[in-house]
Amino acid sequence: MTPLRSGYVALIGAANVGKSTLLNNILQQKISITSHRAQTTRNRIMGILTRTGFQMIFLDTPGIHKAQDSFNRILMRTALSTLQEVDVICFLIEAGEAHREINEFALQFLRDINTPVVLAINKIDLIRKTLLLPVIDRYRELHPFRAIVPICALQGDGIEELLGELAAYLPEGPQYYPEDSLTDQPERFLVAELIREKVFHFTHQEIPYAVAVTIDSFREEEALQRIDIQATIHVERQSQKGILIGKKGEMLKQIGMQARQDVERLLGCHVFLGLYVHVQKNWRKDPRALAEFGFEVKG
Repeated sequence: MTPLRSGYVALIGAANVGKSTLLNNILQQKISITSHRAQTTRNRIMGILTRTGFQMIFLDTPGIHKAQDSFNRILMRTALSTLQEVDVICFLIEAGEAHREINEFALQFLRDINTPVVLAINKIDLIRKTLLLPVIDRYRELHPFRAIVPICALQGDGIEELLGELAAYLPEGPQYYPEDSLTDQPERFLVAELIREKVFHFTHQEIPYAVAVTIDSFREEEALQRIDIQATIHVERQSQKGILIGKKGEMLKQIGMQARQDVERLLGCHVFLGLYVHVQKNWRKDPRALAEFGFEVKG
């Protein structure tokens, strides 16, 4: 009987390089939110893939960047703390020249650890094949990667090959989670993230980054055969609240409608979603508020 391989894989890379898209494609389920804006992912998200012969536990992390303030230093600490805890690292870059400085900045941290690193070159559909080989050669010189795999996370190209390379570096071990588990995150957390994703999609500039979402109630209404959810979207200024609600409430209505559809797909049932907007002044600079919203705050 072939022994089971099981272990942890950190997904790291620059902001907006496609880590959440990759994880969602691997699991065939949205558990990590996505948008075209940097720093969409704030918390470390766990995704669990169980196949014949292995169980791979992914940690999707905030994008690596040079943090300038306390809030972004928390995001960076979240991203880099995984490197000491995992069995293999999947370092994701874009096929083009985007994020080149940040990629080299990230490699400085990888040089100081002994964890195997597999390089995944994402978005190969956006460049000509003749330009891909020089990218592979350049990164092969920068770090002793155990493997380099070109992929397109959005379309699924190269993902099976990537999984094979990652699985090769998992140790033999037990199955940590049941076969049907996709994440360790509670449903409340996933619902809050889906709401926050829609804020990213429908608003601009600073608004998405000034938003945190909390779930106030999560109640199953058996008689109505649905789940009733009440959530609060926290912003930092009154002007942001006005933008988020929109004229005659249209913006908030759009956010709620789109979020509800994703939540229903996640939970597999009808959902009533009520949204409330609350101003919590400068919450990103308030350690108590950061802790309340689930961020790991250290001195």
